Amino acid sequence: MDDIEVPKYFICPISLQIMKDPVTAITGITYDRESIEQWLLNGQNTSCPVTQQSLPRDSDLTPNHTLRRLIQAWCTENASLGVDRIPTPKPPMDKFHFRKLIQELDKHPDSKMEALRELDLLAAKNERNRKFMVEAGVPKAMLSFIVNCFKEDCVNGLEEALSVLSLIRIPSAEAKLILKEKDEIIKSLIWVLGCESKTQVTVKSHAVLVLKTIIETASSILLERLEPQFFETVVGVLTQRSRVTQQGMNAALHVLLHVCPWGRNRLMMVESGAVSALIELELGSPETKTTELILGILFHLCSCADGRAEFLSHKGGVAVVTKRIMRVSPTADDRAVLILSLISRFSATNLVLHEMLEVGTVTKLCMLLQSGCATYLKDKAMEILRSHSDEWQKFPCINITLLTRYIK
Repeated sequence: MDDIEVPKYFICPISLQIMKDPVTAITGITYDRESIEQWLLNGQNTSCPVTQQSLPRDSDLTPNHTLRRLIQAWCTENASLGVDRIPTPKPPMDKFHFRKLIQELDKHPDSKMEALRELDLLAAKNERNRKFMVEAGVPKAMLSFIVNCFKEDCVNGLEEALSVLSLIRIPSAEAKLILKEKDEIIKSLIWVLGCESKTQVTVKSHAVLVLKTIIETASSILLERLEPQFFETVVGVLTQRSRVTQQGMNAALHVLLHVCPWGRNRLMMVESGAVSALIELELGSPETKTTELILGILFHLCSCADGRAEFLSHKGGVAVVTKRIMRVSPTADDRAVLILSLISRFSATNLVLHEMLEVGTVTKLCMLLQSGCATYLKDKAMEILRSHSDEWQKFPCINITLLTRYIK
C-alpha cells in the first residue's frame, strides 16, 4: 500500500486519507463526510479549510456519488496490492429516524429496550447524531422515561437512558421547558442515585451529571423548595466516592455549589453532614478543580453559625484549608482565605486561635503577604492577623518578629 500512488482527488484535505463518503461543501470543495462534519461541529471552525470562505455549521453537504464510485473502483482494481475495498456508506441518520425510535418507547417492553440501546449506540457514535437527537426531542423523551421509571419503581432501561443524556448537551432553554412540564425530574434523579444496580458506578455518575445540567437551569423558586432528601443523597455521593467517577464527583460538587446561595439550603446541607464530607474529601488531596469546588462550598457553609461550628468540630478543617493556600491555584487561595476570614471574624475563641497557630495558619498568612497574590487577598490576610495579633503574641510558639513585621 505504501508504494501505491493514490490519486490526489481521492484524498480528503482534512484527514489526508482516502475518502470513504465524499461530500461537497457549498464552497465546491469535496471532503470525507466524517472529517468535514467534525470540523463544522467544532464551534471555532466557521470557514472552509481549503478556501477559507464562510461555511456555516448547518450548511448543506452534497454526496459526491461519482467520486465515491471512482474511489471504490480504484480500490477494487488495486485490492491485490493491499488496498482495502471501501463499502457503500449507509445513508446518514436524520431527526426523523430518532423520532421513530422515540415512538418505540411507548410500545412493548422489548421494543422499548431495543430503541433505548440503539439511541445509546447512535449517541456514542458521533456529534452529528447527537445534534439530530436534540432536534428530534430525545432529551425530553429520556427525561420522561426516567420519571416514569421513578413512578413505577422500575430500573429497566435506566442505564441506557442516562447514558444517552450524559452524551447529549441538553440546551438550557429546553431543560427549563422540560422542568416546567415535569417537575418530578429532580426527585426522579435523586431516586436513581439511591438505587442499587450491577452497574451503579456508571448509572450514578451519569445521573449526577444529568442532575447538574438540570439544577443549573432550574428557577430560583424550584431551588428554594429543595427537600432534605435531596441534600442527604447528593452528600451521600461524596461520602461513597468509590461509587462514582471523578467526573461524577465533580458534578455532585457543582450541584451543591449552585444551590448554596439560599440560606435554607445551606442549613440543610450542614444538617446532612456536608461539612465533614467535604473536609474528608479534601484531605485526600484531590485534583485542582475538585479542591476549588470544595473550598467554594465550604466558604458558603461557613457563612452560617452552624456551618462554622461543624467546620471547627472537625480536627482537619482549619489545617487542610491552611495547607491549600499557595499550593493549588489563585481560586483556591481566594476561597481558603475567605473561609479563614469568616472563622476569624465570627468564631475566634482562644481554642480556635491556638489551633490556627499550631497548624501554621498565622505563618501561611504572613507568607501570603510576601507573595504576588491579589491585593484584596493580602488585605484579608492582614485583617485576620491584625484582629488577633495581641492574642497570638501571648503564645510562646509564635515568631513575634514575623507577625509584627506585617501588621504595623
